[in-house]
Amino acid sequence: MITIYHNPRCRKSREALSLLEGEGKMPLVRLYLKDELSEQELVNLLNRLAIKPIDIIRTTEKIWKEQYKGKDLTDKEVIQAILDNPILMERPIVEAGEKAVIGRPPERVLSILP
Repeated sequence: MITIYHNPRCRKSREALSLLEGEGKMPLVRLYLKDELSEQELVNLLNRLAIKPIDIIRTTEKIWKEQYKGKDLTDKEVIQAILDNPILMERPIVEAGEKAVIGRPPERVLSILP
């Protein structure tokens, strides 16, 4: 099963989805801004990515700059910031089985395909 955490308004996310489809893969498209992740789903995703929560943050987002920038946040606090504001999560993210990758550049998603 391949899942893409997708924001259709994001060019990189659209490109990653197109690459997957071009490879004949029909991923489950998770519109994470509408179908928000649970805390456990986010923790599992971070474990598959093998990164710290801060590494998935879009630090250029206005809400990050206004509410979180410059604060010494714990991993749990960063996770809560993402849960409260899903727009902060980097995109696209693709997971396949126990592997996951941030699709920047979009071609990175090909590296985890079965």
